[in-house]
Parts: sequence; structure tokens; C-alpha cells
Amino acid sequence: MHEPMMGLWGLVGYVLMVAFLAVGIVALLLWLKSWLEQGRLGSASREPESALEILKKRYARGEISKEEFEEKRKDLL
Repeated sequence: MHEPMMGLWGLVGYVLMVAFLAVGIVALLLWLKSWLEQGRLGSASREPESALEILKKRYARGEISKEEFEEKRKDLL
């Protein structure tokens, strides 16, 4: 009788095939996650921040005084 070819090389081939399949699925999932995050972040960063928003943030961080803020705000508006 003829036995199926499941010797050592058959088993190694099967394990390698499953490992490559698992690596491929993980790589696909990581790429999909990266692509989705890039789309979300990319849409938010496509619109540049206005000069007034930057000025407000600088004032909030204490980088400029109230007088400087008011003066620059009048220049922008």
C-alpha cells in the first residue's frame, strides 16, 4: 500500500504555508489600519489653520500679551 506523503517535508511545507498565510493576513490588516488612520488624519490636516486660530493659541499659551493679541487681531480682521 502507498502512504500519503506526509513525512517530515510534508509537515514542514504545511507549517510554512500556514505561517506565510498568517503573516500575509497580519500585513494586510496593518496596512488597512494605517490607510484608514491616514485618511482620517489627512482630511483634518488638509485645511490649513487660520492666522487667527494660531494667534489665539499663542495667546492661550502665554507667548504673547493681551495687548499684542488685540493689536495683531485688529491687523488680521
